[in-house]
Amino acid sequence: MLSQKLHDAINAQINAELWSAYLYLSMSMDAESKGLRGVANWFYVQFREEQDHARIFMNYLNSRDAKVELAPIAEVPTEWPSVLAMFRQTLEHEKKVTSLINNLAAIAAADNDYASSNKLVWFIDEQVEEEESAREMIDAFEAVEGNKYGLYMLDKELAARVYTVPSPLATAE
Repeated sequence: MLSQKLHDAINAQINAELWSAYLYLSMSMDAESKGLRGVANWFYVQFREEQDHARIFMNYLNSRDAKVELAPIAEVPTEWPSVLAMFRQTLEHEKKVTSLINNLAAIAAADNDYASSNKLVWFIDEQVEEEESAREMIDAFEAVEGNKYGLYMLDKELAARVYTVPSPLATAE
């Protein structure tokens, strides 16, 4: 059985994951409106991943006989001055999500809730990848800053990114 503290924190995390999805959808739409279809694709894949992260948490609460309580999603920005600004915000946001996941892990550890601790290992590893990916994008866009051909080529490369169902969902559904 989940403690009330962990139950509440996971419900808050579901909301944070859905807010993240909404943020990345907004970034995708802004990039598309600027003719950057590859960047739009990259953020659309992120949008889908964040939705799945929320679903993994929802499935986990359901598996523990804990109620999923969806809360309103706060407003997100709708425009960025540059792609680099989008990715810099992405990195800062992912660092915040990492701290939220770490908080969940700390609560589970304090509760001696080994099942929840085990489930959170996947999210901890995922956050390392998320931050690394954002850093790589920042490096790439800094390298082509002011170079329209470089931006064009990088945008084409990002158009090839494909969505992959996260392993906790691939085995659960």
